[in-house]
Amino acid sequence: MNATLPRCCVITPEPASASAADCAAFLDRLSAVLARGETLVQLRVKSLDATAFASLAAAALARCDAAGAHLMLNGPIDAAGVMRLDGAGWHLDGTALRAAAQRPLPAGRWVSAACHTRDDLLLAAHAGADFVTLSPVLPTLSHPGAPTLGWAQFETLAAQAAMPVFALGGMTRTHLDDARRHGAYGVAGIRGFW
Repeated sequence: MNATLPRCCVITPEPASASAADCAAFLDRLSAVLARGETLVQLRVKSLDATAFASLAAAALARCDAAGAHLMLNGPIDAAGVMRLDGAGWHLDGTALRAAAQRPLPAGRWVSAACHTRDDLLLAAHAGADFVTLSPVLPTLSHPGAPTLGWAQFETLAAQAAMPVFALGGMTRTHLDDARRHGAYGVAGIRGFW
């Protein structure tokens, strides 16, 4: 990687809608997050079509660039779309991770991946991921009742990873020390960071 990887990754929630007003409010919130000093943001937006996502991503990238932050794209986009947004990285969701036959972006452009199992970690290594999220560690409001890894299983899986691992699922900044004690590089989340 071409820069120091931050210890915390902010994952965005969805904008309220695709309307111009809601996207503007979303970008204003992003600016506030960046003003707080966050330097790694994953733009996770699945509800917009490819054109609307590309427009939102370009605006988010401009704000991240101005703040000296890194932006990872996670939405309806492919490698060519990411490459058109100079400087952005790509977070591979499960579908994109399984489809990646090789590293989808050149060196210098970060690639991350969503992982839940040992097999996912192997796929991420094959795809040349610079870092991964491993989840869910703890219960989350976004997936109530879903089985969690817990710290012991997280630690076992993180020890097998060939790249830095961010703990995801029920995380806040206050979990960073605990996560690092269990083999995480850092923590990531939506509610605890946005």
